[in-house]
Amino acid sequence: MQLEGKVALVTGSGRGIGKVIATQFEKLGATVIRHDHPDSPAAQEALHAPGHFLAANLEDLAQIETMFTGIQKQYGVLDILVNNAAIDPTREFLDVDAELWAKVVNTNFRAPFFCAQHALRLMTNASGGRMLFISSVHAKASMPGCSVYAATKGAIESLVAQLSMDLAAQGVTVNAIAPGAVEVEKFVEHPAYDREALAAEIPCGRVGSPMDVAAMAAFLSSDAASWITGQCFTVDGGTRARLYLYAGRPIPS
Repeated sequence: MQLEGKVALVTGSGRGIGKVIATQFEKLGATVIRHDHPDSPAAQEALHAPGHFLAANLEDLAQIETMFTGIQKQYGVLDILVNNAAIDPTREFLDVDAELWAKVVNTNFRAPFFCAQHALRLMTNASGGRMLFISSVHAKASMPGCSVYAATKGAIESLVAQLSMDLAAQGVTVNAIAPGAVEVEKFVEHPAYDREALAAEIPCGRVGSPMDVAAMAAFLSSDAASWITGQCFTVDGGTRARLYLYAGRPIPS
């Protein structure tokens, strides 16, 4: 699963799953362009330690275009795109107003769509390419308060299936990963977070690590996965399988 000589862009890689994916890709030899929102701590740190980092507000299509123009000028090509950046505010359905709806949809679906479009133009000069979208188990097994977020992740999985057909002739594979309960900063920092209680609900008996997702991302981005496209891989310790198994029946104690 070596990525030597590859140029990869990982959006939303200032923290959480995206940060670990970027780090893992670097360990495997890729040149990784990290991205985050201009107001993020990662973007502020990058001002003092410039490197392979681009700041852009993905709600703004002009900033997306500028980001890829910069990639083209500096690197000339892009081999791997990981559309990871997303937001997931929890709101009751009747509390979702047009402003919040647009913010979530534009960040979680419109931005990945146009990032993929720009990335494809830089992949056509390479020996194929890899597009990877980070979905969520909430695309098919949602929770209260996740109406817009879940809908955007469902849209992502449909887009992956469509793009896999559209881009196959160009040697570009398109896949998704749907993480389950992964221990990232926003969970650890939440006062109600209970690792042991959550782990008890997961068949594998532990909460996921960002590295669990990063390992799958590395595989799907490598030459070893050249015949895999149009798929969504659930990485959740068996959570979704358990939900299906016990659907409509009480879970035995």
